[in-house]
Amino acid sequence: MKLPIIKHLTSFIEENDEDFLVETIETLEALTEVSSLKDEELDVIGELISNMYGAIEVHKMTKSGTPRKEALNSFMQRVMGSIDT
Repeated sequence: MKLPIIKHLTSFIEENDEDFLVETIETLEALTEVSSLKDEELDVIGELISNMYGAIEVHKMTKSGTPRKEALNSFMQRVMGSIDT
């Protein structure tokens, strides 16, 4: 996951609507079922999906009153914590 991408996508959600990302995630998940995709292509799609889910999570935290910077930092700490264990 990349923080600059999550920040950008969070701004996109604020300016537009979360449904755009949800529908994009569904489309990308459907693409992963294409048998001719290479591992590298699947990795890129997976990274995009992860960043979008991250942005949705950060957006939910900001909607519940958490300042944006704090929400981003908290989310990334959880991600890093899950990688370390």
